[in-house]
Amino acid sequence: MTAGTDPFTGRTAVVTGAGSGIGAALARELAGRGCRLVLADISSVALEAIEKELRESGADAVGILTDVSDPADVENLAAGAERRFGAVHIVCNNAGILATGPLIETPIETARGVMDVNFWGVFHGIRTFAPRLIRQGQGGHIVNSASLTGLQGVGELGIYSASKFAVVGISEALHQELKPLGIGVSVLCPMVVETQIADHASHRRGESAGEVVDQAPRLRQSAIKTPEHVAAQVARAILARKFYILTHEEERGILRDRADRLERACDWLDETALKPRAEGA
Repeated sequence: MTAGTDPFTGRTAVVTGAGSGIGAALARELAGRGCRLVLADISSVALEAIEKELRESGADAVGILTDVSDPADVENLAAGAERRFGAVHIVCNNAGILATGPLIETPIETARGVMDVNFWGVFHGIRTFAPRLIRQGQGGHIVNSASLTGLQGVGELGIYSASKFAVVGISEALHQELKPLGIGVSVLCPMVVETQIADHASHRRGESAGEVVDQAPRLRQSAIKTPEHVAAQVARAILARKFYILTHEEERGILRDRADRLERACDWLDETALKPRAEGA
């Protein structure tokens, strides 16, 4: 690598959910830093638009229509990436959908749909690409998109939160497994980002990002970040091999409150209270 060359130059990155929001911003950020891009999305219109945009900007990019909830589709994505570019070095399992509303009112089909994309989509990405990164022996990095709601449950976002907690859990496990092999893992846990995810919510359709914030009081006073801001943070985290990627200073207080509640829960660990009561007591 010559002096001044961006470390991303010549690397191949796969980004799912690349047609809009954080996914599109990640694709632009990595392309601008010299990556070759394999773009995946379930929308052919959105996929064609971002592929055209990146190619016109001079990037080497290819779009592959992909439903991340289908393991065969994700396998096809990996095969297409290898046919076009050979090795893959960065995998951003970013595709996701939103469901809002009271948890007890969430239809079963909605809950399954959210888990299919948000959890199983990430799992399929890991199962498909991690073995390839290992076999290549060139290092690499996997970024899994979760949410602050994967670290702190939020009312009105119950099933979405559950899916993101699952992503955080498997990412923590994957990090432990791949670190000795020289492969980095990060989990992205953004707070409020200006994307179109709420416009495609599978429950209570048609809400704006601001309306989703109104449903979650703890998030209401948070500044809304741009996808570009988040994408730049992800690139920095990949280079620094950072595991947790947070996006808002406000997350610090929310996570500290959670840690304090867990710490106070330990006060109940009184072994004498766990002993059987004496007969007749």
